[in-house]
Amino acid sequence: MKTTLLESIVVERELADCFRYVQDFSTIEQWDPGVYRAEKMTPGPVDVGTRFQLLLNIAGKRLPMEYQLTACEEDRRLVFVGENPWLQAEDTISFAEAGAGKTKITYQALLTIKALPQLTLPAMTPALTRVGKKAVSGLKTALNRPSLPAAPSLIGRLKDRLILPAAADFTEKGYLAMPDKGLSEFMDGKTVVITGPTSGLGLAAAKSFARLGAKLVLVGRDSQRLQAARHEIVAFSGVAPAMVDCVEAELSLLADVRRAANEILAHHPSIDVLVNNAGVLPLSRQVTSEGNELALAVNLLAPMLLLHSLYPALREARGRVINVASGGMYLSGVALSDMQNAQGRYDGSRAYARAKRALVTLTEYYASRWLGSGVDLYSMHPGWAATPGVAKSLPGFNRLLRSRLRDDRMGADTIVWLASAREVEGKSGYFWFDRQIHTTEVLPGTAPSSAKTQALVNWVNSSLDLPVKDAENPACA
Repeated sequence: MKTTLLESIVVERELADCFRYVQDFSTIEQWDPGVYRAEKMTPGPVDVGTRFQLLLNIAGKRLPMEYQLTACEEDRRLVFVGENPWLQAEDTISFAEAGAGKTKITYQALLTIKALPQLTLPAMTPALTRVGKKAVSGLKTALNRPSLPAAPSLIGRLKDRLILPAAADFTEKGYLAMPDKGLSEFMDGKTVVITGPTSGLGLAAAKSFARLGAKLVLVGRDSQRLQAARHEIVAFSGVAPAMVDCVEAELSLLADVRRAANEILAHHPSIDVLVNNAGVLPLSRQVTSEGNELALAVNLLAPMLLLHSLYPALREARGRVINVASGGMYLSGVALSDMQNAQGRYDGSRAYARAKRALVTLTEYYASRWLGSGVDLYSMHPGWAATPGVAKSLPGFNRLLRSRLRDDRMGADTIVWLASAREVEGKSGYFWFDRQIHTTEVLPGTAPSSAKTQALVNWVNSSLDLPVKDAENPACA
């Protein structure tokens, strides 16, 4: 059977931005609810001949479909032709200026369904029309950026307090229920420093940053893995290799973090975004050559040292800092009497949660102290994502929830959104999940008092060899 879908929208974005966003057809997973996953299969810049692999979400089933860009008229028209054993499609997306920074987008889909008889056409046409309307509506949402992030709903706040209902949203179900998944704010001319970029959330975020036009500084401990990540980022985004720098650093050693920070500053005096993403969940207690417990060193001390060290460049750009935490921190408070996790039987999950709780607490602290400095600080958690780190450190958890875990790009979504979205500028100090502000304390005893927070600041500053008085002065490294 054959049918034609035709829809038009007007969005409040410049034509060139709209064309650029849609040209990479793998962004369709952000705006078409009928597409579960989309990947660009042809490495390099998008051009005629570029192929995309889609995983369609149809009647509860996920069906693969391959598309190819067959026509590309700059800022005017794109034609994508797709096919699988059941369906052929020719999608033509046209663009025209609509005045005052607005763009009219016309979406036409010529569909040939090969596996259904002609008699089903009357019944199928309304369903296909609804699919087309939802896709175009999603595209409009993705391109029309809201002026402010959505406020947490009463149900959302109640879920947070009850913990278990909120945890259910940590799976991919929570991400798929988000009303807006668009990442269309381009970052041309901006520099992003990201730790832990060679796999998992860090690599997914880095690829998205590059697609949005940002220059990347990848910070990791393995030069070969850094170069492999660089190659993958370039192939995914089509950017020039010069847009991706690599800085080798062992983040568990503060001396190496300082050296890496100095190297970054020497080449990048202005930094728009710092993403403290690197994390480790040890199975047994390990102590670095500097005397710090491993989870503490990587998950707390290294991010805070980078924050202080790179502050001059962040202030220069009026930049943003995104500290990646974990939902596990909800179960833990700050353990000032045992920061090095030396007392009792060692529990890697507890050490990890304590460090992340402290990181969130310090994010709130410095956001309030540095208000007006031009640097915004955010903390977030990615939900439960199927990353290599989770598979290695929490194999039982990974096996139990494997079919429900988020993939890397779902977990990285809020990282990229916080770094790029104009509407979160000035919303410093908040804790985010799935693009919404969430509470940081749900269990009694996990919320640190002001005195405990100050004691934590003093302890961390002492561990980093920073004068306590400079807690109020970020340019102290």
